[in-house]
Amino acid sequence: MKRSLLWFMATAVGMIVANIYYIQPLLADMGRTFHLSPSRAGSVATLMQLGTTSCMLLLVPLGDIRERRSLIASMVLVLAVGLAGVALSPNYACLALAGILVGASGSVVHLILPFAATLAPPAQRGHVVGTVIGALLMGILLARTASGFVGAHLGWRSVFLMASGLMLVLSGLLAVLLPRSPPEHHMPYADLLHSMVAMVRDHPTVRESSFYGAMLFCAFSAFWTSLVFLLETPPYHYGSTAAGLFGLVGAAGAAFAPIIGRMTDRVGSRKAVGFALALAFASFVLLGAAGHRMAGLILGVLLMDLGVQAGHVANQAWIYSLAPGMRSRLNSVYMTCYFTGGAFGTFLGALGWQLYGWWGVCGLALAAISCGLAVYARNYPRGAAREPARA
Repeated sequence: MKRSLLWFMATAVGMIVANIYYIQPLLADMGRTFHLSPSRAGSVATLMQLGTTSCMLLLVPLGDIRERRSLIASMVLVLAVGLAGVALSPNYACLALAGILVGASGSVVHLILPFAATLAPPAQRGHVVGTVIGALLMGILLARTASGFVGAHLGWRSVFLMASGLMLVLSGLLAVLLPRSPPEHHMPYADLLHSMVAMVRDHPTVRESSFYGAMLFCAFSAFWTSLVFLLETPPYHYGSTAAGLFGLVGAAGAAFAPIIGRMTDRVGSRKAVGFALALAFASFVLLGAAGHRMAGLILGVLLMDLGVQAGHVANQAWIYSLAPGMRSRLNSVYMTCYFTGGAFGTFLGALGWQLYGWWGVCGLALAAISCGLAVYARNYPRGAAREPARA
């Protein structure tokens, strides 16, 4: 795999996934525009993630039976339309519908990731997956910085208009620069979906890694959805710009994703997942105890993002080692669970803040990660013996 192609695919993934997360630092401003409560404003971000989840289950598997380049370029074009719809929405209903379209078409990043894994030689797959996931996490985190800054100076609608124009350009570049990728299988769509059910039934690793990913992303999304509300309260009294700038803090942790990919290649995915869960748990203990002090908040964000990305890289390297001809379907199952966890975290994070404040958010996150740790502790002895640990 050429380095230039890897970096183009990674950059595209970061740019595309950012569109789903531009909204989070802007929720308070959008809520004021449409006179929404914090939980109702948060529901728009939830709907975006549910749109992503549904299309990961229904569209991403097509990567195993359709030519990937044209499918990817077409979905990015639809994404541009959805972003324009968000920018021009006159009311909550139109905003919600456009948000669903953005989330649905944004699922295209999960066609690019298994495409990159397919192009990579097995000995470098962890590094390639780590590089692309690092870009994905950078996109998620820096999206908040960019949208918070632009939204504070030009208004939240301008964020989505600019994003729409970028996606129009990217759609053309993808159609030209990606290699053609003939499908590895030919089967009816109904059989494709049925094969995913059999895959989940036959591979315990898929079920296990999907659960860990869902719990980690639930905690992650609860934090980032609620951060803007925390920063508007004493002792901070900040706005969307400050919430966005915290994306830079998280991006410092995301820069370690390629290193984590190499570590996963060396120590095995199962051990790397256990490390990630423990680190994420510790980060939310710190955030709950010291989140009202700037130093504690910054350190907690660094540890949380490092833990979540470590788990994501390890989980995906783990599942991609199972069945090379089914990587789009494997990724579809995993990411459907992952974003379902994220959608619930987004909704419950805003609700937890409204009901119980900051400890409501951190308590929810700790409960989710505790579920992951409990399953990990139960499955580790027999899992290590049942399947190879190394991806």
